[in-house]
Amino acid sequence: MAPTASRALLKLSSLMVFTQSAIVFTGALVRISGSGLGCSTWPECTPGSYTPTADQPEAPLHAWIEFGNRLLTFLLLLNALALMVAIFRSGRRELGRLGSLQIVGILTQGALGGITVLTALNPATVAAHFLLSTILIAGALSLRQRAHGKSPTEVTVIPMVSRLIWLHLALTSSVLIAGTIVTGSGPHAGDSVAERFNLESRTMAWIHADLVIALLGVSIALIIAIRLGLTGQAREILARRAQIFLIVALAQGGIGYIQYFTKLPEALVAAHVIGSLAVWLSAWNLFISSNLGANLIARKEL
Repeated sequence: MAPTASRALLKLSSLMVFTQSAIVFTGALVRISGSGLGCSTWPECTPGSYTPTADQPEAPLHAWIEFGNRLLTFLLLLNALALMVAIFRSGRRELGRLGSLQIVGILTQGALGGITVLTALNPATVAAHFLLSTILIAGALSLRQRAHGKSPTEVTVIPMVSRLIWLHLALTSSVLIAGTIVTGSGPHAGDSVAERFNLESRTMAWIHADLVIALLGVSIALIIAIRLGLTGQAREILARRAQIFLIVALAQGGIGYIQYFTKLPEALVAAHVIGSLAVWLSAWNLFISSNLGANLIARKEL
């Protein structure tokens, strides 16, 4: 393995996790600031121009916020292409599918972003845009951990822990999906003309909170099962990562309750988006730390 290429792989794989997460946050800033239709069409920003113009129908600041988010997609793509070069130069061909997933996913996200604009920020397409990002973040983290040697296939778990880990991942996914429905029913639509889900936002927030409570309960049960049922490396690695998840989830839940009772101020909504990224990253890292995730990745490169 060429040392320079190896260092590049390690740095670019870590950067991929950061940039995939960063574009979710900047997308949230677009929505919170009401800039979702700052660029009124796609792939152009306005008819006849790929950049904001002086006669922008939306406020100029909104146009530049939305345009800046679009530009970040190109940085993501450059990161993914450079990462693929580093993968092949380092001889780590087994990471090729994970690297390809990033390129294909970014191109798909660009098209989905266009559909989101052309449908005037339909909440279903906005939700799909976010959920596709979670898949790409999971793929980027899987690649990063394998490149750094931090997805140990030797960590095996007993059936009870296996079932709890699967349930934990399923509940975390459900919480994120429910969160997009709450967002699609709430006040931060991204633009004053954007439609909302025809759902009562407070009821959806309660369902979302109930799922979070269930997730916290499963997290505690998982920590206990790991402590009682595993030994050695498996116990050390999984217990530590399960505990990290629990701390992150508790903090995120606290932010969620505060923003609910304070009528969703923009700063707390932004903090909640960061929290959702931290929850998903810690949940996926826990999953791929077990033989379940490691074997799944080895078979499917996902």
